[in-house]
Amino acid sequence: MSWDHQAAYVTLLTKSSYLPGVLVLDYTLRLVGSCYPLVVMVTASLPQECRNVLTGRGIRLRDIANLEPPEGIHSLAHHDTRFRDTWTKLRVFELVEFKRVVLLDADMIVMRNMDELFDVELAADTIAATHVCACNPRKLPHYPPDWIPANCAYTPLVHPSGLTSPTKITDNSPRPHTQLNSGLVVLRPSLELARAVYNHLNTSPFVSSWSFPDQDLLADFFRGRWEPLPWNYNALKTLMIIHEPLWRDEEIKCLHYILADKPWHARISRDGKGEYDKCNQWWWDRFEEMAAEMQENGDDCELVLANVAK
Repeated sequence: MSWDHQAAYVTLLTKSSYLPGVLVLDYTLRLVGSCYPLVVMVTASLPQECRNVLTGRGIRLRDIANLEPPEGIHSLAHHDTRFRDTWTKLRVFELVEFKRVVLLDADMIVMRNMDELFDVELAADTIAATHVCACNPRKLPHYPPDWIPANCAYTPLVHPSGLTSPTKITDNSPRPHTQLNSGLVVLRPSLELARAVYNHLNTSPFVSSWSFPDQDLLADFFRGRWEPLPWNYNALKTLMIIHEPLWRDEEIKCLHYILADKPWHARISRDGKGEYDKCNQWWWDRFEEMAAEMQENGDDCELVLANVAK
């Protein structure tokens, strides 16, 4: 495979438990005919056997160092300890071998080609992303108190206008409208920008108050300098229930399995009554196709199968 691309999709992998997610993400990018490769940022914590599986699938790896705020500055709620590694996603700004990057989380599948994101107009010091959903349907007490449906950027949107006109951020917007979901971020790597982001992490007085590590940092650092994208480029799975007037299955470009329960943690129940069974099945369908392809190619699937539900 040629690696002379000047742009790439990029994700982060720090542990074997997310290997199935990364492999399915890569498989779906190929499935929709993307012209751009998936590059996986990896840290020293990732076992060699996991690296071997990735390279065996033709996936390019990029070794990076861990990134965290100064010790003792920030703590996570027990419910959100999975976010501990996500500061390291910010290393993406160092990937200056690429002129343009679309940063993706590993708990995503691409359902329709979205290569047009590489052509989004973007100044050197700006990013593009989708809004957070600030409805907090599970009433988690450690979420910000202004995360209520009335303040959610998706609440006023309906189909089909929501596909082309995401909620604009104005001087009078409620605070949650200024917050982005970092599952998908379009950016232009720059060492100067990377240093500025890291300096913000090390010096901002607000770090201790952030509920969602890299996400809150990006929203704060790029305040007034991030462009909202339509919901379907980062279709948060919860939107299908919370924002039915906006959601359409057939319009999803990239589906994001937010929250702690990832689709590979459990097989679909026989009764099919789970609220996210439908979209979880979409993940499993693609996983089974990919696993069959790996077996046909003679690839070692043992580690992959060990990290999905039996």
